[in-house]
Amino acid sequence: MSYELIAGVDLGSNSFRLQLGRIVGDRIHPLEHLKERVGLASGLTSERILDHASQQRALAALHRFGEQLRGFAPEQVRAVATDAMRVARNADLVLQQAEAALGFPIEIIGGREEARLIFIGAANALPPATHRRLVVDIGGGSTELVIGQGIEPLLMESLFIGGINFRQRFFPDGKVDGKRFRAAEVAAARQIEAVVTDYQRCGWHEAVGSSGSAQELAGVLELNGLNPECGAGITRQGLARLRAMIIAAGAAERLPLKGLRSDRLHIFPGALAIMSAVFSSLELEQMTYSEGALPLGVLHDLRGRFEHHDTRDVTVVQFMRRYQVAEEQVRRVERTALALLGQLIQLDSPEHEREVHFLRWAVSLHEIGISVAHGGFHKHGAYLVTNADMPGFSQRDQSRLALLLLGQRGRLQKLASLPAGDANWRLLFCFRLAVLLHRSRDDQAPPELAIRESPVGFQLDVSAAWLDGNPLARAALREESLLWERIGSQLQLRALPSGRMWQ
Repeated sequence: MSYELIAGVDLGSNSFRLQLGRIVGDRIHPLEHLKERVGLASGLTSERILDHASQQRALAALHRFGEQLRGFAPEQVRAVATDAMRVARNADLVLQQAEAALGFPIEIIGGREEARLIFIGAANALPPATHRRLVVDIGGGSTELVIGQGIEPLLMESLFIGGINFRQRFFPDGKVDGKRFRAAEVAAARQIEAVVTDYQRCGWHEAVGSSGSAQELAGVLELNGLNPECGAGITRQGLARLRAMIIAAGAAERLPLKGLRSDRLHIFPGALAIMSAVFSSLELEQMTYSEGALPLGVLHDLRGRFEHHDTRDVTVVQFMRRYQVAEEQVRRVERTALALLGQLIQLDSPEHEREVHFLRWAVSLHEIGISVAHGGFHKHGAYLVTNADMPGFSQRDQSRLALLLLGQRGRLQKLASLPAGDANWRLLFCFRLAVLLHRSRDDQAPPELAIRESPVGFQLDVSAAWLDGNPLARAALREESLLWERIGSQLQLRALPSGRMWQ
């Protein structure tokens, strides 16, 4: 299914942004762009709890975005939350309210996924080029550094340094002096130091800044003639002049400069210190600016899903190769699992598209844990997909995949937190049954099966003749029935003559 209009929502640590886009051929034409300063990271307490005031600002902004998105289908909208929501201990509670306010699901994405989307957005807003670009995005809670070529990111990193957390650490009262500023630069440089060698080895031809901090720095330097003659964007000399000026002034509010926005004065010193450290650590002389950032990257990634260029599919294939998954076994289990699921839902229905996707991905990855150890491989696989960087997947997506991998075998009590009636129980039933039926890892066709779902569990009808000829499988199915019974569910196993299987 495809749409003409799509929307990307960015719940950033400083600002929330909504970007609408129109798909025309193979391009996206950006339409309306809304931005609300929320200061979510400013509301993080020392215990990493988002306070009531920041939550209310966030919900008010999302209500306004939700009004703009009224009439959009869920498939037309992708909303992502970044650093502040990644670190907040009450993120799950806040997320429920935020989704209700917006009217659409919100994904908390990892730092490298954020970096990937930022690069895609920045690259698509720049003239096409074959050379490598370094994209730097200084946000309120984190800074992303990405090297890519064309529109493909090659090297991605997210560092826990941002304008808001640097304000809290080094400039809590807004005052700026040489000692504080140097301390901020050193702290940023220490974070950047960990990636310098790899980034310099990869190399780039052009440095690009994206998002609000880079835009403001470039504007202030250009409007006030702080760059050297003919210098545009952000330059090393311009940053040095601006650094000296803010230290002499003692506060960003006292700078007599054009282009300084009052709503960003609180994060300006921290952003300037981080950008100065980026230039120094990576030995940059000049940086251009791209209008594209995370929201535009979200739009392009969403368009790819419509056109069957889903980054998540690519990620799953890469994981299969990395962990040397036996593709023949995946094909066997997938074929049976989908055939079973097709008896419970309509596989080609848009309503069940996500279920089909997640079952396919889980089957494709179900044996990656064998690369760690064969014993308990389902646990190792669940750990890997929980903690790995998986481009295209949100934290919630990875948690769902981990649950399916963990639940593919063994006792079901470990899934006790899963509510009754949750769609994942249906996926788990089909997944577990398919894995069980293909334990011999050969191409022997599975038996005739008929399954039904009921309010109390599942019913499985199996050919009596097949059960008689496969006593090990009969024992395994009886054990499976007991496992479901132990969690208060039901798997009713019925052995029927072949002629009665589909009646």
